[in-house]
Amino acid sequence: MKARQKRLVFVGLAILGIAAASTLAITALNNNISYFFSPSQVLANEAPPNHLFRLGGLVTKGSLIRQPDSLTIHFDVTDNAKTVKVIYTGILPDLFSEGKGVVTKGKLGADGVFYAEEVLAKHDEEYIPPEVASTLKTAHVEGVTNAATPSNGASK
Repeated sequence: MKARQKRLVFVGLAILGIAAASTLAITALNNNISYFFSPSQVLANEAPPNHLFRLGGLVTKGSLIRQPDSLTIHFDVTDNAKTVKVIYTGILPDLFSEGKGVVTKGKLGADGVFYAEEVLAKHDEEYIPPEVASTLKTAHVEGVTNAATPSNGASK
């Protein structure tokens, strides 16, 4: 082989190696990514079926039910517009309570219940995850707009 042919083979192998490494990295990232969805988006079927994603909102007051002799907990997450039932088996964070912000990671079951693998609670009085804050604000604005609109179709 001449020197020029050796260089071309070397450059070709280098490009092939970079392409293979890039493909592996992108595939790994796609498999491990989990998007954030609000309860309104989940109930509108915007969340991916059979795929991990994060669900965030506020824990509905009065919805927390602990199974006796088990670590299984049932609670509802709301964005003040829609509510999703959540089931989690494990130890909850110390700051987890009703009426507070929460982000859960898991999958939506065929029965419409979100099966959480991980539960995160806010860390101080002022903090709320940015995604949760924006969806709560949007749901609040939509709720105020819907409440102001007459439901019987009559107009002023």
